Amino acid sequence: MTGPLSLLRPPRLRPGATIGVCTPSWPAHVLFPEKYRHGLSQLETLGFRVREGSLTATGTSQGYRSGAPEARARELMELFEDSAVECIITTIGGNNSSSLIPYLDFAVIRNNPKIFCGYSDITSLHLAILAHAGLSTFYGPAVVPSFGEWPALLPETRDSFLSAVTDASGEERELVAPARFSRHFRDGKTDAWKTVPREFKDNAGPTVIYPGIVEAPCIVANLNTLLTAAGTSYFPVLDGKLLLIEQMHATLAQEERCLRHLERLGVFQRIAGLLIGKPELYSGGGAPFGYTDLVREIVAQRVGVPLVMDVDCGHTNPLFTIAQETRLRVVAEARQRARLFVLESMVQSRA
Repeated sequence: MTGPLSLLRPPRLRPGATIGVCTPSWPAHVLFPEKYRHGLSQLETLGFRVREGSLTATGTSQGYRSGAPEARARELMELFEDSAVECIITTIGGNNSSSLIPYLDFAVIRNNPKIFCGYSDITSLHLAILAHAGLSTFYGPAVVPSFGEWPALLPETRDSFLSAVTDASGEERELVAPARFSRHFRDGKTDAWKTVPREFKDNAGPTVIYPGIVEAPCIVANLNTLLTAAGTSYFPVLDGKLLLIEQMHATLAQEERCLRHLERLGVFQRIAGLLIGKPELYSGGGAPFGYTDLVREIVAQRVGVPLVMDVDCGHTNPLFTIAQETRLRVVAEARQRARLFVLESMVQSRA
């Protein structure tokens, strides 16, 4: 498809709807079968039906990926074409979702708009679908890491997801920071994911680095996956947008490399504001400075352009669900906790 496309929001998710599950990259359903099945049961507990995609249902893998790119793309397209499926949620992320892109039919996706949700490496598909189908997709929970939480999906994650995919009222609402957060890693290859209680910390909320108050559409992306799209047809148009970036492994060495790349692409001079999510794993690598110091070193302050860190989105628990190009208001005032407001529905009402 060529030329600019108008933004398309999918119909809201109805009670009892069928949710399709696909595995665009890493085969977590094969590696962590019990956690995966628990995640499916949590979707059913919420009142939804579950339909595994054709590739995922086979329970096969090719080591680091669930199958050949054509097979992974076929599974996703079948779910978009299935009229009984109202929402598609990915099993997990990985490293190779971008391999599907040449095999996707974006005209079919645009003609069959539905909720598509996942995070991390799924960024490649979020960006490609937005660029080539004009469909707003959802940066939010995946089956294994999120719905597979033991003993149940975290209520803050659940409530944010359901608000995003069911509320078509258009009423303004605040993305209220959870009172607690966790970056406690529990190994899914053992029983630790269900036998070791998750450790939580008090959540101070989003931190203001540079102040500013702005309203703009938001692009949400995993930082290193976003950079793999640089120079492609699906790298997002970021002029005048809010950019929310997040990482799983935020070592300062890797963050410096990635943030410098964005700086040299001119991104920080074009965006209306920068939001940075909480990482799951953080390491200073022996540096005598911290993450905030590094961000200040690389991202120059611009008058009225807010920079906010520690947003509860991405590789953190609980996590917000935010659809691409959703208009947000960021209120970032000095010496105060930043506040984020959703200014429009992420879904449309059904006819």
